[in-house]
Amino acid sequence: MRDAAFFSFIAACTALAIHGAGAQENFGDWSPLTNPFPSTGGGGIMIHDYDPVVSGDKCATKFRAVEPNGTTYHNLIEFEATQTQGGVLCSKGQWRSADGSASGTTPFRVFIKDGIKRGSSQ
Repeated sequence: MRDAAFFSFIAACTALAIHGAGAQENFGDWSPLTNPFPSTGGGGIMIHDYDPVVSGDKCATKFRAVEPNGTTYHNLIEFEATQTQGGVLCSKGQWRSADGSASGTTPFRVFIKDGIKRGSSQ
């Protein structure tokens, strides 16, 4: 009986490990970044001139957030850069306005591989 319980436990752990491994996101499946693209913050704001560059363990870019009425905000964003899936994942983004009057975070992520920049759907 003890052996049956042990093997059941091993089988359950193996199934969980396989399920977890299969659940990994494939960043190469994300759509290439377009210019402009909708802001994750909504409100019809479009993000322009978004071109992250990797330097060490960071990805960074300047960009413009443009409201539907044309009001434009100049911003900068910096992400953590992580080597994965043969490319670089830019995540945990922290943005700030160029004049320092506003700042925040974003769930948006960028994957850079073979010169192609892809954006998460979030």
